[in-house]
Amino acid sequence: MKHLLTTFVLVIGATAVIASESIQLSLTPDIALHSSDTKITGLSLNIWGQNPQSGVALGIVNGSKGMSSGLQIGFIGNYAENYSGVMFGGLFNYVKGDFKGWEVALINFNEGDFTGWQSGVVNFNDGMMTGLQSGFINYSKVLNGLQLGVFNYAEKTIAGLQIGVLNIISQNEKWLEEMPDALAPGMIFINWRF
Repeated sequence: MKHLLTTFVLVIGATAVIASESIQLSLTPDIALHSSDTKITGLSLNIWGQNPQSGVALGIVNGSKGMSSGLQIGFIGNYAENYSGVMFGGLFNYVKGDFKGWEVALINFNEGDFTGWQSGVVNFNDGMMTGLQSGFINYSKVLNGLQLGVFNYAEKTIAGLQIGVLNIISQNEKWLEEMPDALAPGMIFINWRF
């Protein structure tokens, strides 16, 4: 009787863990404990996972759908539709929409607005970047913050400062004539527009 009761408790407990949204184990988005549409509110362990999440995702490649938040650590990289939190990617981090938080990878690529800190060899933001970009190459469509790098480029700025070997702000049309609000279209060591 004790063995039957123990087996019953273990089966019920295992079923509860598998049915729970607090854990995800995933080989691919289609070979996983839960479908890729299920929101995970705890821990995801992935070879390649893709779920909306509010928690921690550890894996080779981590993906998230919709608005997700938490911590993603991907040996190769991470991708998301919209994300708030921290992304550590070995090679890349990619966000299709908006990102708030800290991104660290060799290459960080965001299509939407970015608020926080991008740290990598190459940082690319195709929306408004509010915060800090630090890397070898930094690109922002709209800069509202600081770029630290060897090569810094911004098409426009709300209030932006660039420090690096070569700094370009396309919106600056005149050389030194708009001082102190703007420095130049391109400048070595430092450039700005406020």
